[in-house]
Amino acid sequence: MAVSTKSDKLIDPASVSHIFKISPGVGCVITGSIADARAFAQRAQGEAAEFRYKYGYEMPADALAKRLANISQVYTQRAYMRPYGVATTIISLDSEYGPQLFKCDPAGYYIGYKGTAAGPKQQEALNHLEKKLRNKDCAEGNWEEVVEQAITTLGTVLSMDFKKGEIEIGIVGGPRADGKEGTDPGFRLLTEEEIDDRLQAIAEKD
Repeated sequence: MAVSTKSDKLIDPASVSHIFKISPGVGCVITGSIADARAFAQRAQGEAAEFRYKYGYEMPADALAKRLANISQVYTQRAYMRPYGVATTIISLDSEYGPQLFKCDPAGYYIGYKGTAAGPKQQEALNHLEKKLRNKDCAEGNWEEVVEQAITTLGTVLSMDFKKGEIEIGIVGGPRADGKEGTDPGFRLLTEEEIDDRLQAIAEKD
């Protein structure tokens, strides 16, 4: 999952993020108003925490997507409520069903995807992903190849080359952040060094 970040040179890029960790194994990227994104992410974190407290296990991505969609739909029914101006893409690695990807819109509609995009160049990105993921259940390969495909898609539709500080990427099922052997089923953000490694790998392929 990757998102292009554009900000004023005086702004600390680390303080402006559209990627949020909802629970240990679930993350999301929220496109739209950053104020609404933070508020919606906090609501999602609260829903996930309440689910874990009530049922004793982590809230699955599909259940979270359904709950957030229901909340968004209620906001369209009340005259005194303003719908959240965001599109939310949720990812996780389910122990039973494998990679999970869902997108919710402000109207309360949610659906699962093999690959998706949101934002000004959404349709162009979707067209690019359709060609890459045709006749596949999900993106194939290891985490490096999936990340490189996401970066390539963004670069293609935006017609630009990225630097490591211009994008942020969240993954599930990637390498452990502490450098030890094995994979981490949880959600985490890639460091700038890890992003730079993937950018260099793409440049070498070109």
